[in-house]
Amino acid sequence: MEQLRRFELEEVVRSLTEGVILIEPDQSITFANPAALSMHGVGDMGELGQSVNEYRSRFILRYRNNHLVKPSEYPIERVLSGQSFDEVIVEVERRDVPEQRWTHRIRSLVVNDPKGAPDCLALVIADVTEQFQAQDRFERTFAANPAPALICRLADQAFIKVNQGFLEMTGFERDAVLEQTLSDIDVFRQADQRNLALRKLQLGETIPQMEAYLELPGGTDKLVIVAGQPLEVDEAACMLLTFADLEPRRLAMSALKQREEQIAKLFRLAPAPMSLWRRHDRRFLDINEAFCTVTGYRARDIVGQSSDQVSLWTDDDSRNRFHDAIALKGSVTGFETRIRRKDGDELIVLVSADTVVIDSAECLLCAFQDVSTRKQTEAELMRAIEAVMSDASWFSQAVIDKLAALKAPARSDRSLMPSGTADLSAREREVLERLCRGLDDPSIAADLGVSRHTVRNHVASLFRKIGVNRRSDAVVWARDRGFGTDQLHKTRKRRR
Repeated sequence: MEQLRRFELEEVVRSLTEGVILIEPDQSITFANPAALSMHGVGDMGELGQSVNEYRSRFILRYRNNHLVKPSEYPIERVLSGQSFDEVIVEVERRDVPEQRWTHRIRSLVVNDPKGAPDCLALVIADVTEQFQAQDRFERTFAANPAPALICRLADQAFIKVNQGFLEMTGFERDAVLEQTLSDIDVFRQADQRNLALRKLQLGETIPQMEAYLELPGGTDKLVIVAGQPLEVDEAACMLLTFADLEPRRLAMSALKQREEQIAKLFRLAPAPMSLWRRHDRRFLDINEAFCTVTGYRARDIVGQSSDQVSLWTDDDSRNRFHDAIALKGSVTGFETRIRRKDGDELIVLVSADTVVIDSAECLLCAFQDVSTRKQTEAELMRAIEAVMSDASWFSQAVIDKLAALKAPARSDRSLMPSGTADLSAREREVLERLCRGLDDPSIAADLGVSRHTVRNHVASLFRKIGVNRRSDAVVWARDRGFGTDQLHKTRKRRR
């Protein structure tokens, strides 16, 4: 009858997914179901061991902290002594195949006979290898992750794990963090959504990213971004809290703000008139005090409007050439043009501009120099020279050179001047050559054998092509390009 009951018991446990090993009080192992054999990497009872001593000789058991299990503490020994235990976690390794290792969760089962003596002794085994391997992988990943992180147990809000990234970011020692609670290290301090974070933590729900301040061991604060993701660790509900250090950004923003304030002061106090435009629509963003003084405009009159609305430019051609140069090179230096003051007076200015980026938008920083007085002086001198140009044959080469030097500063952007003498017709070149020799219209007509009217027409065409309106300007233009130099030297030799 007893054998029948044992047979029926073995048949019941044979199909179980949990491993079952039956042990007799005399230390013999009488049965192991297929699941138990598989969990030990063996195919039959002979490989498993038919006694407790054989089992110990064939398998090495370790605790999860890698300490060896003493022979007297093997679960199979403990069940023989009548101990009852619910859960023992051990790693099992075959001595003859050390690369094979399993993690077992074992509980005891002791059935007594009517007299109270042990009748059936059993180990019930669950293979939790994959579970603990996954946990090991998580532990390694968590520890190696450079992003600062904590794991908080939801039941008591205690921090049960901390990685090296968090310790390096904050300066905490590991023991000063572990088993502390959220009330000890408030990771949501001064967070803009603190109440939401605490509610999500209590409910075990995802905590969205938010800025907060961590109090460091020295009493200082660190600005961080904190977020939370629920997970289970050792079957306990937890929250994975990850952090991003915003302190470098805060310091950089503070330094940037200081630099911007310094630049703003330099802009406002600069003695040269300056303005700041937005490139794509040419609207004024700011002007400095010197700009207001020279033009008569105040910030309220001009900021927010385009230069076209303000009618700052006196002619469309200059404005278009200026913006074409900016579009081509991104900057302009010494561009000569005329601008209109608020009271209607015109100024001759040299404009320099360069592209700058402000708040990710391309802007144009412009500075100009008022050269109206200098131009007026030059004009008066040129008129005096023009008055005697009808008999300019006595001009020395030195005077011509100085005249060219005087006119040169006005041509601030040579890329905008006429292309050169190659654009002139043969007759216009002949007329220009004689102008450089100081001949008047009648003399040029006689020399070329044409009428005075024809000479005047050629002179007008010549002036239009090279962009001047006076003989003196034409002579300087030609001299500046080396045209007529040989003829001028010959003229000087003849008059000596």
